[in-house]
Amino acid sequence: MSIGPAPPEDEAGLPLEVAVVWLLFLVDGAMMLVTYSRIAPVHLYNVSRSGLVGGASRVLVFSNYSTALAAIAVLLILFDRQPGTAAKAAAIGGILLCTPVFWPGVVDQADLDAKTVNAVAGIGVLVAIVLTVALARHGRSWTRRAPGDRARIVLAIVATLVSLPWIAAELGFFLDGVPLLGWVFQTGSWHPRGLAMTLPAVHHGHHHGMDGLLLLLSALVLSRVVPTVGPRGLRTLLAAYLALMVAYAVGNMANDFWTEQIWKRGWTSWEIPDVLRPSVSIAWGVIVLAAVVVLAGATWWERRAQSPAA
Repeated sequence: MSIGPAPPEDEAGLPLEVAVVWLLFLVDGAMMLVTYSRIAPVHLYNVSRSGLVGGASRVLVFSNYSTALAAIAVLLILFDRQPGTAAKAAAIGGILLCTPVFWPGVVDQADLDAKTVNAVAGIGVLVAIVLTVALARHGRSWTRRAPGDRARIVLAIVATLVSLPWIAAELGFFLDGVPLLGWVFQTGSWHPRGLAMTLPAVHHGHHHGMDGLLLLLSALVLSRVVPTVGPRGLRTLLAAYLALMVAYAVGNMANDFWTEQIWKRGWTSWEIPDVLRPSVSIAWGVIVLAAVVVLAGATWWERRAQSPAA
């Protein structure tokens, strides 16, 4: 995530880190399509369509949130790597098409059925995928070993373990009865305070904690590419965006995990604030501050690794 000196030589072709990001979202989208197609809407979260139509509807919304957020970072990298003016213009167009995800109401947690407006960011994601495939024709390569790779791996493993209830939910299963995991995580029947009814602690289908995991893994992977971006301004923009992605992702994972695994167990009445939508609030102040800390720390680490004394 460094914004340090430009790379000593030009990098050409597609960074395979971009392909890894697309694989993450493709796999999750496939899981979502199957689950929302086979499970009745009443057992899911704020959707009303069933069957294959319901699955496709939910995947289209997913192409907006959270896929479009990752696609913006990918398009910044593709803009730098594209060999022609037309392709660079297409990358800018793709970013603009992805921005409706930030508009209020385009993705509404209270109604996750697809709307016509969701096609706009969906097209932006499609543009990013097409540009990825086109750039791959000019060559493909992994970014050379980057400082902080061990930390990236450890953080990715920890985040994935924390997300096991959401991964199971994405597949349409509870972890109840699974050795060890069924004891560590609460996913099945939950008795809300003051009510006689029981609800699932972790409903089937997609969770914003899972969005957090995908964004965090994407930021960790794409941060390896940042030092290879040529123009300093673009490198700084990409690094700052990825740092914000990390802070935002962790905030959403913390909120979802705390609610389902801590608050619903009755261990505390305090809840971690919802940070899904940007707002003028203490919680979002913490998100922005955390992003600044992540960016500064990553930049310091990169420069330290490049120092002759390191």
